[in-house]
Amino acid sequence: MKEMGLAVLMLLAGFVLLIKGADFFVEGSSSVAKRLRIPSIIIGMTIVAMGTSLPECAVSVTASLSNQNELAISNAIGSNIFNLMVVCGACALFAPLLVEVGTLKREFPFSFLCAGLLLALGYFGMSLGHVDGIVMLIIFAAYLTYMVLSAKKARKAGAQEKDESYKILPIWKCALFILGGAAAIKFGGDFVVDGASVIAAKFGLSPNLIGLTIVSMGTSLPELVTSIVAARKNEVDMAVGNVIGSNIFNILLVLGVAGAISPIAFAMENMIDIILLIVMSVVVWIFAWSNKKIVRGEGAVMLAVYAGYMVYICIR
Repeated sequence: MKEMGLAVLMLLAGFVLLIKGADFFVEGSSSVAKRLRIPSIIIGMTIVAMGTSLPECAVSVTASLSNQNELAISNAIGSNIFNLMVVCGACALFAPLLVEVGTLKREFPFSFLCAGLLLALGYFGMSLGHVDGIVMLIIFAAYLTYMVLSAKKARKAGAQEKDESYKILPIWKCALFILGGAAAIKFGGDFVVDGASVIAAKFGLSPNLIGLTIVSMGTSLPELVTSIVAARKNEVDMAVGNVIGSNIFNILLVLGVAGAISPIAFAMENMIDIILLIVMSVVVWIFAWSNKKIVRGEGAVMLAVYAGYMVYICIR
């Protein structure tokens, strides 16, 4: 019992370190970018977007290094499903989620391709090896380059707005935030993996189930809290685009890094979860095409689908 209590405390402490560490890392990095006069749109599409995926990346890489590869793959896929159905669904309950046409034409289809690539790699080799991970990282680098070039082009074509409201931190504080945030993310990932592994062993649960539920929900808390706060303030224009972007990062960057470090074995359950992710993505895409927004009723359906998915993975 004492060991279980310690594992739960370690898990909770890990989530806190991951969330706060990501916050500090993003704030410090954004401030440095502002000092270098990097456009805010590029900051949002690169540093901030990757910052929201840092918890998933830390957990998956730590799991890969610890030979807990089931936890690595299930954490990434579980986080994507949670982001898509719960984060977007919960936000839609507060205010209609507006979706940009560009997101519907580019990011959504590309997220299908990323999930399809992961499914193909898993099906033909039942593992994500070193070469597979490197290929995914190359695709991620190309995608990131495309985003930055697109952002620069759009910024040149539009007005050169100035963000005077953003407070630039002193250099020493930027360094403190970046280094402190990175350290918190590192140790938070260690704590989450260790705590989740102990809990799984004590209750006889598979690492795959723990990764799809407790760990994926915990690492997705930054997206959920931020999006709900934005929805309550009626600032949800980019919510769907941010979620889809985060999901692309989770597959290409998180699993790419984990696979490049240590081969990740696929189970048939992983294949089913990836197929369900693709199906859910298509459903949300169809919802979003209707009037270019996701409304309250559709958000309720998405939350109900996720609840059904939770029941399914717990009893299978």
